[in-house]
Amino acid sequence: MAAVNLIGSYNYALVALSVLIAMFASYAALDLAGRVTAAGGWTRAVWLLGGAGAMGTGIWSMHYIGMLAFILPIPVAYHWTTVLLSLFAAILASVIALYVVSRQKMGASRAVAGSVLMGAGIASMHYIGMAAMRLPAICQFNSFLVVLSVVFAVSISLAALRITFHLRDEKAGIGREKLAGAVVMGAAIPVMHYTGMAAASFTPSGMPADLTHAVSISALGTAGIAVVTFIVLGLALLTSWVDRRFAAQTLELQEEKLQRSEAYLAEAQRLTHTGSWAWRVAGRDALHLSEEWYRIYGFDPEDGPPAFEERLQRTHPEDRAKWLGAIDRAIAEKSNYEVEFRILLPDGSVKHIQTVGHPVLNASGDLAQFVGSSTDISQRKLAEEALRQARADLAHVSRATTMGELTASLAHEVNQPIAAAVTNANTCLRWLTRDQPDLEEAREAAARIVKNGTRAAEIIKRIRMVFTKDTPEWELVDLNDVIREMIVLLRSEATRHSISIRTELTADLPAVMGDRVQLQQVMMNLIMNSIDAMNDVAGPRELAIKSQRAENEQLMVSVCDTGVGLPAQQVDQIFNAFFTTKPRGTGMGLRISRSIVEEHGGRLWAADNSPRGASFFFALPTSVEGHE
Repeated sequence: MAAVNLIGSYNYALVALSVLIAMFASYAALDLAGRVTAAGGWTRAVWLLGGAGAMGTGIWSMHYIGMLAFILPIPVAYHWTTVLLSLFAAILASVIALYVVSRQKMGASRAVAGSVLMGAGIASMHYIGMAAMRLPAICQFNSFLVVLSVVFAVSISLAALRITFHLRDEKAGIGREKLAGAVVMGAAIPVMHYTGMAAASFTPSGMPADLTHAVSISALGTAGIAVVTFIVLGLALLTSWVDRRFAAQTLELQEEKLQRSEAYLAEAQRLTHTGSWAWRVAGRDALHLSEEWYRIYGFDPEDGPPAFEERLQRTHPEDRAKWLGAIDRAIAEKSNYEVEFRILLPDGSVKHIQTVGHPVLNASGDLAQFVGSSTDISQRKLAEEALRQARADLAHVSRATTMGELTASLAHEVNQPIAAAVTNANTCLRWLTRDQPDLEEAREAAARIVKNGTRAAEIIKRIRMVFTKDTPEWELVDLNDVIREMIVLLRSEATRHSISIRTELTADLPAVMGDRVQLQQVMMNLIMNSIDAMNDVAGPRELAIKSQRAENEQLMVSVCDTGVGLPAQQVDQIFNAFFTTKPRGTGMGLRISRSIVEEHGGRLWAADNSPRGASFFFALPTSVEGHE
């Protein structure tokens, strides 16, 4: 007679409990997926393994409670080592699931591969769990239902991965969406289990069951499994919630610090009149423009970033070529750039801007964008202009003061050619009033009159040039001519103090770019200081003035005397403002002279002579580029 299959029944309370655990495990999976995604480094590995343990325990618990819900009319025990193997299969499936959904992207191929592996793991857990059953019966499987259960496992895994991936974001996954996803997943997962259970049929066997390493599970054991599962999943959710709260607080602190830093940066930019920017090389579109940049350029932030053409139109017409040239060179060389230019605002006002840019390369080494800053230096330009004007005024006062001190010498210098002209005029008259006028002698006397008058006029012209207060005019200047002009003006002063002047001027010196009057003042100050230094010196009094070529395409002028020399212990102070060793000196001559030389791109220094006296040197560049 054919054997009759055993008829089993279900404990629907346990069936409902298994579904509830599946939903709880699904909710935990959604929550833990967000933590794994948000974590990084070793923390990510801890969340991945810990989350997989909790999730796998939930799936495994649902499976075993579902098996315990199936009641057969014979005793059933479970081989505990095989049960542990099924738990490992559930955890492995959970590891695969969490790894797949925590990636930045999940394409179709990755989703299918992950669902196949996860479904295989869940199916393995189920059938390994059934293999752990020890009972006096033979278990047989319906091949169609087995295949169908595996298909369900893969399909449900694919749906679960999709849901979890889209709800893994912590902000999007809190509340109704996550709960709805957990309900859908929790209702779908048991479908595979109960399909697999339906595939099995049991036929009584006359052989007793092998109960080695097998345990029977009572109602208390079932309750224990459920309680432990809820505890594990609850602890996992609690840990996730605590970690999320801590991360949220950390994020809030970081956002607060970021906002505070941005506020400080905006205030610093406002105080320094500096705006930050970034623009893409392709198309030169603005990627970032700070609030201060908008204020400087006069654009409205609400209108959005202005196009490149708008920024170009805002640039002063006379400076557009310079601005574009600096940018084009930086793009071609992938280098930094710094340029000063003007912008013309709609109201007609002009601002001076200093822009500094830095190139940013992409991963392949190509130039992607420039970042930098634009500073409104209009006030600085005004201050520099005011300072230049103040220096010019001070220099003019110093020249006037010096010329005032030289009144007697200058009067004598002018009086000489005038007196000579008068004498020659009287001589000319005598030659003309003779009974037989000597026209040749009269002509020579008249020529001497013209020569002396021209000499007097030239001296007066040079004096007027020294007294002038015009705006400095840069031109090519012959330093030898400047030296000769000052010697003409100051020769009488030197003669009055018994000082001989010796010059060694190198011929064919290249010209320097500068202001002639200012360079005259430097020479006048140095010569007058040397004359004053030799006033009370016994012995030879000699002033040597020399011009020559120097290194680095420069010209050097030296003024050497045999006077008292530099003040001991105070050599470093002689170029300081208001420092003087003269009883009636102002202490501004050398300070002004050094400022003038430095504005011309050169330098002025001093040294002691041996055995006595002092030497002053100044060097100037011979090219326009050197001055700039």
